[in-house]
Amino acid sequence: MAPLSSKAVALVALFSLLVTYAAGAGNFNDSAFTADPNWEDARATWYGAPTGAGPDDDGGACGFKNTNQYPFSSMTSCGNEPIFKDGKGCGSCYQIRCTNDQSCSGNPETVVITDMNYYPVAKYHFDLSGTAFGAMAKPGLSEKLRHSGIIDIQFKRVPCEFPGLKVTFHVEQGSNPVYFAVLVEYEDGDGDVVQVDLMEANSGTWTPMRESWGSIWRLDSGHRLQAPFSMRITNESGKTLVADKVIPANWAPSTFYRSIVQYS
Repeated sequence: MAPLSSKAVALVALFSLLVTYAAGAGNFNDSAFTADPNWEDARATWYGAPTGAGPDDDGGACGFKNTNQYPFSSMTSCGNEPIFKDGKGCGSCYQIRCTNDQSCSGNPETVVITDMNYYPVAKYHFDLSGTAFGAMAKPGLSEKLRHSGIIDIQFKRVPCEFPGLKVTFHVEQGSNPVYFAVLVEYEDGDGDVVQVDLMEANSGTWTPMRESWGSIWRLDSGHRLQAPFSMRITNESGKTLVADKVIPANWAPSTFYRSIVQYS
């Protein structure tokens, strides 16, 4: 049999790559977005109640609500700036594991970034909820691991997955006919949002919103806003998602509005 030409070899390699990608396309850890295949070194601490979600109000610098409940289920973490990204990292998901402490299980656990770490002890520093920190331990050794204080861990970025949930918008307290602020949460895939745009009723035009803080975006309007509002979000990979008329005409502050859309 004659040897393959360089062009044929390249085509075979490409076909092999496509087959491999297709086989893994539905795997949680093989998502096409920005998942990191390599473990990187970091350090971890924990704060709040030993089995809590972090801060007393179960929230943090991202503005997420009820982080002690599903889907966050207290598996949350602060991230220092390379992870928090001035709020753009809010909602990102990471797998973490520890192996150097005798109490560590070595098994990966998934956490969501919900807060800012203001006092890092390493280039990458996860200040975990007590629940998330203890989850890295062998069975029955969670409390012992928490007593270790600062520990070495490994981490990698993974896609987020919120089964049964669609992208949700929480209209923030203080919103009114000329000022509108909204929290965006539960985005599968990247898990984060880098831009939010609003379309007023019958306008046909998208108006960019500004990041207020964390995962909360605002629009300071010079006129009375006309609802219902459609919302367009863009994630870190550049993928956009439109929730058509998700905010109704009779919207109210401090209210959740669940869309019917989700990143696939």
